[in-house]
Amino acid sequence: MMKKIIGYVYLSLILFGCVINKEKKELKIGTNVGEIAPELAYTSISGDTISLYSLRGSVVLIDFWASWCRPCRWENRNLVKTYNTFKEKDFPKRVNWYGKLKTTKGFKIYSVSLDQNKVGWERAIEQDKLNWPWHVSDLKGWRSAPAKTYNVSSIPTNYLIDAKGIILGKNLRGKALDKALEELSEKNKTEEK
Repeated sequence: MMKKIIGYVYLSLILFGCVINKEKKELKIGTNVGEIAPELAYTSISGDTISLYSLRGSVVLIDFWASWCRPCRWENRNLVKTYNTFKEKDFPKRVNWYGKLKTTKGFKIYSVSLDQNKVGWERAIEQDKLNWPWHVSDLKGWRSAPAKTYNVSSIPTNYLIDAKGIILGKNLRGKALDKALEELSEKNKTEEK
């Protein structure tokens, strides 16, 4: 009897492992909705390297912009409001082993500048009151490696990713971004009950 029980447990673990591995294989790294966002790790204004993957566990907006881009500077007003509204909100992270949803707190913005001039980049961050600490650039303008990785051909461009790094949406601006974040937050409240 004990051998049968152990056999069933062993078989269950193997089958469970196969299901998990199948799910992992289906996700690939890319820039389409539903794919895992490619890693970015570039230099901040202070000279430190900030990795996109270091923000895993939070909902993140990857925002491509530049100080010389008027539409970007205009959109920065919306981003500041959105950041201040959602930076402390609860978002769904994942379902644990018992089927209970775990949450993550906060919304972050990983700003990638296509500037070539560090002084202009710094000044724009200060003027626009972009008060989050995740600002990076390789100061190569349109030849920027992060822009190539994400196939950026115009700015502003952004990608919304969940706590696991999966792309949820592209080019969400103003009220569309707020709505997407609100829906994510509401989904968390609904699934917690």
